[in-house]
Amino acid sequence: MKFGVLVFPGSNCDRDVAYVTRDLLGLPTRMVWHQETDITDLDVVIIPGGFSYGDYLRCGAIARFSPVMQQVINHAQAGKFVLGICNGFQVLTEAGLLPGALTRNQDLHFICDRAPLTVERNDIPWTQAYTTNETITLPIAHGEGRFYADKSTLAALEDHSQVVFRYAGDNPNGSLNNIAGICNRQGNVLGMMPHPERASDTSLGYTDGLRLFQGLLGKIAAWV
Repeated sequence: MKFGVLVFPGSNCDRDVAYVTRDLLGLPTRMVWHQETDITDLDVVIIPGGFSYGDYLRCGAIARFSPVMQQVINHAQAGKFVLGICNGFQVLTEAGLLPGALTRNQDLHFICDRAPLTVERNDIPWTQAYTTNETITLPIAHGEGRFYADKSTLAALEDHSQVVFRYAGDNPNGSLNNIAGICNRQGNVLGMMPHPERASDTSLGYTDGLRLFQGLLGKIAAWV
């Protein structure tokens, strides 16, 4: 399996993700500059956190028009795997690969902390290593992480079980329905505000994030 980590001007978590996939999991990983137009060699595309284009217009709004994003859309529509983390989640909503939007945190402050999450489902490839209703802890670091959607979109997300992670206990940013991560209806595209790559190395004290990547690998190995 080959991973690709997108790199936009302003990305700052790209190397963190590559450290997990390449160094911890030992899998082929290449950094994909945002102007590339051929990613057919990749099995999994990860859009990392950071401040693509400085977030000068709206988080993810400019990155959505980078040449590589049309390839990411094609990649997702072909059933291949896409993960958007933090700013990457914002890019996925801007690109229309996931519904809803990420808006300013409820208290208008940037949040850098660790957040407990409830795993809503473990029947998609990304969450195979978790159990349903399990509580895990992942770091968060964002200023615009409040998930918002209109009533009909929110109802559709709930009706089709597209909510993958919810904030447990205190809601740090005011996200509707405590939503921390969602997937598309097929389950191959996942967007989440918390950072699994920052909870993947035992030297950091906890590895709840590593299981996200291990779950995907385990599912694909079972298919093969």
